[in-house]
Amino acid sequence: MDGNFRIVIAGGGRVGKRVAHILDDRGHDVTVIERDPEQAATLSDDYVATVIEGDATRPGVLEQAGLERADVVAALTSQSGTNLAVCLLTRELAPDTQTVVRTEDEPGTEFDRFVDEVIFPERAGARAAVNAIEPDVNTLEDVTGTLDILELHVAEHAPVADRSLEEVSLPRGSLIVSDAAGDTLAGPDTVLHPGESYLVAVEPSVVDEVLNLFRG
Repeated sequence: MDGNFRIVIAGGGRVGKRVAHILDDRGHDVTVIERDPEQAATLSDDYVATVIEGDATRPGVLEQAGLERADVVAALTSQSGTNLAVCLLTRELAPDTQTVVRTEDEPGTEFDRFVDEVIFPERAGARAAVNAIEPDVNTLEDVTGTLDILELHVAEHAPVADRSLEEVSLPRGSLIVSDAAGDTLAGPDTVLHPGESYLVAVEPSVVDEVLNLFRG
């Protein structure tokens, strides 16, 4: 999946809220379903997603979140059983929608035939969930703080394609770290070749702008 897309997150707790913030920074259309009224109100005040107060395991609530238009449903509550139920319901109602399930325990293979991606964010943090939801951008998961280190792929007709860093106007708050091979630091004469990937350090406020330069 390239470009911006629609994501439904079931669960607006610690992990779901952080994932919603990251995806919103990247310009995606995010809807969060949260059953706790206070937590739902807090999320609404953040203005990072459309928030629906309700139980995501109920078909009517999931459909209210725009399931028929969703590219991904990510079940990120703290309960593995609830998350699996949301993903199974999604497969029944919208078979072509990608599903991501959060587990409480170290994931094995038992969920593989029921969902598309399994994550264990207690170990890897919210960035692991974002990587599962947004597979065309790889965020290094062990980076601390809010700065993201992204491995970005240059699309064929992207604004930066076949241009050197000297010619590219990157937004303030972003820095291309490595060349395509990943073994030397990028410099003014580094050319961004289509089909190649580069490590980019990005502040959250400019992630969407940087992604658009690489995607077109």
